[in-house]
Amino acid sequence: MAKKVTMQQIADYMGVSKFVVSKALSGKGGVSEATKEKVIKAASQLGYFSKMNPYLPPKPAESTQDGGTKQSVLVLMPNVRFQTKESVYWGRILDGISARLEAAGLGMMIVMEQSADHFLQALNPSGILGLIGVGEISSSVLLEVHRLGVPFILVDHEDGLIPSDTVFVNNYDSMHRLTNYLIGIGHKHLLFVGDPRYSRSFYDRWTGFRSAVEEQGLAPDSPASLLIRLEGYEGFTTQIQEAVEALRRKALPTALVCANDTIALDTIEVLQRMGIKVPQEVSVTGFDNIERSYQTSPSLTTVNVPKELMGSRAVEKLLERVSKDQDATEKLLIAGEVMYRESSAGAAKTAEAEV
Repeated sequence: MAKKVTMQQIADYMGVSKFVVSKALSGKGGVSEATKEKVIKAASQLGYFSKMNPYLPPKPAESTQDGGTKQSVLVLMPNVRFQTKESVYWGRILDGISARLEAAGLGMMIVMEQSADHFLQALNPSGILGLIGVGEISSSVLLEVHRLGVPFILVDHEDGLIPSDTVFVNNYDSMHRLTNYLIGIGHKHLLFVGDPRYSRSFYDRWTGFRSAVEEQGLAPDSPASLLIRLEGYEGFTTQIQEAVEALRRKALPTALVCANDTIALDTIEVLQRMGIKVPQEVSVTGFDNIERSYQTSPSLTTVNVPKELMGSRAVEKLLERVSKDQDATEKLLIAGEVMYRESSAGAAKTAEAEV
């Protein structure tokens, strides 16, 4: 049996004091964020997290020290960017979590805070059954949850340093299928719109798109030539317009495959404002199937993400983790469904076909 990795070994590996390592791994401050991230990375590389604080799974409604029971699950949902409970995407996941917990007779506490210090004030390991993280959660927060031995699962996010169960839609396969559909109806000049670095989901969608294009021999020498990279988290219309104007001087793509519906709807707005017809000249597709995707004109071809189901399965996976003593973590992939609507059409109707 392998020996447990110690803080001293981490300190020796990094060339710092054991005190620095202890402070960084405690999550209680005293070192800079940059140092903390370096310590966490080194600890992960040495296998520290796989050996520390193994889960001690409680049974549902386990008794607490004050005679109460663990009947609530903490849901961590950072109130940043689009990650709020009012979001048409994240809010539906939260609905699925809530409904499944209610069916199991369990309560839910929502924490909208990413700061490790503030989060720890709300976290009472003796009073909760487990934690579900929705969206991007910082490594420092996940480290503290792991250190305390609280069972947890992440939805639409994973951390390369902290092992955990995760739930995703099958982004790669869904985007691969959508791209093959476009290629099948005649499109040969396709571009991906979005930033693959934004999240694991965006990256998997990008690789699914790129693989489909490469398999059909339609990829240029540089993968970057397949990408319109957007910077930031909102207000994409200006960037999209600049990219389309540059492309227009050479040759417009026949299809723009967007990382999500919000980007796709912004793209359609820009194209229409520039007098470019969708889908007659350029087809546009999205991903997520938010409400606006079928309320707009033209309605948006997209991938339906079963958001409520993702939330429900996260609860089921957490309850399984709580009730069974198992070490291996699992990644659950839920199939998405392509929704064929008005924003996509055969390339025969596009400007490329008229040349």
